[in-house]
Amino acid sequence: MYICYICNMSEPVIESMAEVRSHLADVLDRARRDETPTIITRRGKEEAVVIDIREYRRLSRLAEAAEESWLNRLADDAEAEGLEGSVSLEEMAALLRAHHA
Repeated sequence: MYICYICNMSEPVIESMAEVRSHLADVLDRARRDETPTIITRRGKEEAVVIDIREYRRLSRLAEAAEESWLNRLADDAEAEGLEGSVSLEEMAALLRAHHA
């Protein structure tokens, strides 16, 4: 199943750094007003993208939520495996001290 993370954005405009430099205010207006990102290239290679700040913050929140969900899943999986074979931090510290003695 595909989830649309960039829902309202238009297809990006691709411009060289020189082009963007010559009309940066227009690029920013296009990102904010038209929700159209601009992919900036340097020597033909895609280097960066200009998007509206609200969209950037929304995507950042989505990324943080996804990471938190992933970490919670890892913790749940570890908990489900049980404690057999695990050691406490104190036991691990003692083992490390004994190994270095």
